[in-house]
Amino acid sequence: MKTIHHTADSRGTAFFGWLNSRHTFSFGHYHNPDRINFGALRVLNDDIVAPGKGFGTHPHDNMEIVSIPLQGTLEHQDSTGNTEVIHSGDVQIMSAGSGLTHSEYNHSKTERVNFLQVWVLPKERDIKPRYEQKTYLKQDRINKLQTVVAPDDQNAVWINQQAWFHLSTLKEGFELKYQLKDSNNGVYLFVLGGEVAAGNTTLGTRDGLGVYDTQNFDIRASQDAELLLIEVPMTF
Repeated sequence: MKTIHHTADSRGTAFFGWLNSRHTFSFGHYHNPDRINFGALRVLNDDIVAPGKGFGTHPHDNMEIVSIPLQGTLEHQDSTGNTEVIHSGDVQIMSAGSGLTHSEYNHSKTERVNFLQVWVLPKERDIKPRYEQKTYLKQDRINKLQTVVAPDDQNAVWINQQAWFHLSTLKEGFELKYQLKDSNNGVYLFVLGGEVAAGNTTLGTRDGLGVYDTQNFDIRASQDAELLLIEVPMTF
């Protein structure tokens, strides 16, 4: 088993007054040649947006873009006609495909929104742009994996890639074994809160660990913890 460890404080930063963002991988003004991607996982941004502020209309193509609100509400509009509000507990995906424009704003005028923006390189290029979101119950992920993004699960939002996103809440002392779908894949483990041990590495809040060249690995909660696990092809 091989691993890549990214501590929370090693992430790139962007602060524009209305936006406070931390970048696990190179993005915008943050460029680190050693942190361009983890396999097909290209972007993992941890964004906090001020009330009523957000990202104006801008274009995307040939990227799978997943948004996961952790706190607050996010308003989405795109050129395919979708206008949606995304709450904590929801997972949204936009397959940009052959191209579209969209905007994202904090839906609240009084409370900030904190959401994860995740980009995955697509399996097929130039598909018809597509949008989907689903709501997931937090009690359904206690001490187990809750699949929220997948190419092959009707309970998850569909992604144009052999990639799987899981959310999990582990209680202190609980140990979970992650079995990879394909031994040629890797898994990026991102700790939303708490502390876990994966292999020989201890991870705290907002730490990340890329795991590859293995068929499975164990995760043990040193204290109550919230996790996001992203399995992606390492070659594509």
